[in-house]
Amino acid sequence: MSLAIFDLDNTLLSTDSDHAWGEFLLEQGAVDPVAYREANDRFLADYEAGTLDIQAFLAVALRPLAEHSPEQLAAWHQQFMASKIEPHILPRGEELVARHRSRGDTLLIVTATNRFITGPIAERLGIDELIAVEPEVVDGRYTGRATGIPSYREGKVKRLEAWLADKDLTLDGSWFYSDSHNDLALLEQVEHPVAVDPDPSLREVAETRGWKIISLRD
Repeated sequence: MSLAIFDLDNTLLSTDSDHAWGEFLLEQGAVDPVAYREANDRFLADYEAGTLDIQAFLAVALRPLAEHSPEQLAAWHQQFMASKIEPHILPRGEELVARHRSRGDTLLIVTATNRFITGPIAERLGIDELIAVEPEVVDGRYTGRATGIPSYREGKVKRLEAWLADKDLTLDGSWFYSDSHNDLALLEQVEHPVAVDPDPSLREVAETRGWKIISLRD
């Protein structure tokens, strides 16, 4: 048994769930149609460039969770899963997860997207363990703030280290699948780093270091 770690956005999914949630909110008229769209697109570009200010991003991305009731958010998320996520679940990604599951490996998603968005997606994929940005909840409602270390870039490594200590597990024989150069810090920690449909920066690193490169797209 080994640990099989998966990035989510543009790895097991053919979309970025954080950005897709923003687009969904815009379609529902739940956020400012101009300012939020500009911010949503800008933050995605910053992420892809490796220049994202994670705290500035979270201040904008988590605000709608505080502005709407848990009941409304739950109803929206069901619609979001059907319209924005289900069509982007990659069958070959599910096959990859199934292969690790059949070997008895421990399955874990580590994502920079928040748990509200990704918890149901991980459940849909049959992956019980999830490290994600943790939105703060007080008296049953989201506050619009995050708690703890955001699971982004080096923060993914720190969160994983804490998770391993809590589970009494190690990275012996571990795998990590990711598309993004933002995940280099974590890719360097595992025994089997795998670049999945990698961005140009990650592809260059993977080719230089002899890492496995795969595609889960049709």
